[in-house]
Amino acid sequence: DPCQNGGHWVGMGCLCPPNVDGARCQFGASTINITAELGPSVMMLARVTNRNFSEDMGDTSSTAYRSFVDEFSRTMDRIYHNVSGYRGTRVLTLTRGSVVVNYKVLLHPPAGDTNLDHRARELLEAANAAAQPENCSHLADRGEWGGVRPHLIGASPPPELCRRYAPANFKQYYYPYHAGNSLLCVTNCTLNVPGSIDCNSG
Repeated sequence: DPCQNGGHWVGMGCLCPPNVDGARCQFGASTINITAELGPSVMMLARVTNRNFSEDMGDTSSTAYRSFVDEFSRTMDRIYHNVSGYRGTRVLTLTRGSVVVNYKVLLHPPAGDTNLDHRARELLEAANAAAQPENCSHLADRGEWGGVRPHLIGASPPPELCRRYAPANFKQYYYPYHAGNSLLCVTNCTLNVPGSIDCNSG
């Protein structure tokens, strides 16, 4: 079987998995469009200051990861429940620094409204208006949360976002790039991207 990167030989050639190119599935796609996967949403980052990151929280299949995400989602539901069009959150990555949560807020924009800027402001105002106790230790003792400090990611989502969609062998080369209203995952070989280089066939 000459096919690489998860491709399968189908008699006349290789059938490649999504986002893999080449006659033998030897190349990562030059561009991965993740706009549809994200849907109408606002990318945000929050630091949870009364929780400590553990290594197993980097594994999305671990009990620690699932428990933290469930608790975080319930907390953000309480904070954002009055924001117009709010329909939940989706955690993308957890990293250390207390616990830094890269997440997106899922929205139902009104028909014909494609500008999410004012909703981003609503989200920040809701987060800032939420009670933030000065001393969170008593909350931690009772298993409750405090010290959740969200802010907008804006035009530069973290590279970890693209690693969810890129082929496994190439994921370290992809990074997010805004093109108009689309969010793409690109590499240094992607044409018409600032700073790209001519990679020929690879």
